[in-house]
Amino acid sequence: MKVFGVTGWKNSGKTGLMERLVAEITARGYSVSTVKHAHHAFDIDHPGRDSYRHREAGAREVILASRKRVAHMTELRGDPEPELADLLPRLGPCDLVLVEGYKNARHPKVECFRAEARHKLIAPGDETIRAVAADCAVDTAVPVFVLDDTGAIADFILDETGLAPRG
Repeated sequence: MKVFGVTGWKNSGKTGLMERLVAEITARGYSVSTVKHAHHAFDIDHPGRDSYRHREAGAREVILASRKRVAHMTELRGDPEPELADLLPRLGPCDLVLVEGYKNARHPKVECFRAEARHKLIAPGDETIRAVAADCAVDTAVPVFVLDDTGAIADFILDETGLAPRG
């Protein structure tokens, strides 16, 4: 399992690039899983639903399964937020894990950058950033891609991870 990240500040285009990369790389025949870091609380079930009621009753873990999907929820109940390295072993086998967020984790990343977001570039101070995907010219020592050039960014990630081209 290879790991490569997409990072950047809020409104930099991370989620859009992730979505396009998953579609592009899976269309090339690779299996892709994703991990998304959220800075806020979230729910994948809703009040009144059975799984919600299980969690509210105190269950530490709940698995919700159907013919279409499986969701595994873990309530931290005061435990610290897990690190990326703790989450990766929970994934099933795949060719590539694309990670959105986790700026401070040590895996290789491409940084998304949009001029209108008005944030500083992360790349100059972070050796885990291997490239920048931007909607404007940026001055950095790593390769720079046009933010919407999904094919070129996918080529770069597959090359960086050592995954051989597949048609």
